[in-house]
Amino acid sequence: MSNGIRFRLSFMMFLEFFIWGSWFVTLGTFLGANLNATGTQIATAFSTQSFGAIIAPFIIGLIADRYFNAEKILGLLHIIGGVLMFYLYQSTDFVAFYPVLLLYMILYMPTLALVNSVSFNQMKDPEKEFSPIRVWGTIGWIVAGLSISYVFTWDTVENMATGFLKNTFLMAGIASVILGFFSFTLPKTPPKADRSQKLKISEILGFDALGLLKERNFAVFFISSILICIPLAFYYQNANPFLAEIGVSDPTGKMTIGQISEALFLLLLPVFFKRFGFKKTLLLGMIAWVLRYILFAFGDAENGLFLLIIGIALHGICYDFFFVSGQIYTDSKAGDKFKSSAQGLITLATYGVGMLIGFFIAGKVSDLYLAADGSHDWQSIWMIPSGIAAFVVIFFLIFFKDESKKQSNLS
Repeated sequence: MSNGIRFRLSFMMFLEFFIWGSWFVTLGTFLGANLNATGTQIATAFSTQSFGAIIAPFIIGLIADRYFNAEKILGLLHIIGGVLMFYLYQSTDFVAFYPVLLLYMILYMPTLALVNSVSFNQMKDPEKEFSPIRVWGTIGWIVAGLSISYVFTWDTVENMATGFLKNTFLMAGIASVILGFFSFTLPKTPPKADRSQKLKISEILGFDALGLLKERNFAVFFISSILICIPLAFYYQNANPFLAEIGVSDPTGKMTIGQISEALFLLLLPVFFKRFGFKKTLLLGMIAWVLRYILFAFGDAENGLFLLIIGIALHGICYDFFFVSGQIYTDSKAGDKFKSSAQGLITLATYGVGMLIGFFIAGKVSDLYLAADGSHDWQSIWMIPSGIAAFVVIFFLIFFKDESKKQSNLS
């Protein structure tokens, strides 16, 4: 791969996640402070991610893989997305905001697969070449958060009250249009599917891999993956509003610590796999979810700020040690025939079904612990996902049989 192509792919990844990080982290805070949305409405807004994840395989399977170059579809989706972001920037009430956001996420979620497709198409050894390019996506998310807090100061108490957070959508829209036009300069990535073959919906959704659920360990992992998405939804939906409400300064900038942690622990993941095996690595990830929300429950903006910072920093262990490990485990179990179907199935289960359930519960819990003055009983709110994560830990610990001995014997 030439340096020119490497730069273009890295810049593509940077913008792809800069766009998402520009508005997604502060979405709950914006909706509550500026559109007077309820917890249930905020949950509905975040659920657009899940609907996008469910619909994305159809866009990729029916269009991108069969008829048009991936880079051209990527460009078109981001240009349209930039226009939709401008409409969100202008929205003044939730009723007008929601349908535009839903349409945007239906168009954005397929681009996550498209940027991977464009990248892999240029690589001879993806295991070595992909990570140095993909890490620029994490850097893009971090830069977006730091810009909101420390460059533009949109999330200060005064600026949030004035409505400055709406500018996050404008920033995302501008970046989306830039990536849209830039995408047409990316290396050509033609469709590879045979159009003469009949397309199966079951294959698009990953249902061809359902046979893997006959194995007890994979079934336990599959159920655990859905359940652990409930605590994950609480973090996405409530972390930024929580930090802002209790008076933490520059909350969006501080949350980038989670992405920095994610990048670091991604590099450490192979070490943990080799030393502890799959079961212990996953358990460590789930235990981190329990601990994180306990820290959130008892931390505060003054003497307990360090507890909140530790909780945010645990994001790397929470996400990498469960979700990335889970993708690797799924790949190892699927075999060559069902690799794509198995990944599609686990993505549908987590970002589709699991997160949809999680956002719904998080919204109901937020409304349940809402006080008359508009504040929340955050300690009670955070103990609920902590308890759910603890249940998943116990379930996984009891029913998942350790495979490390079997794997060591085979090696």
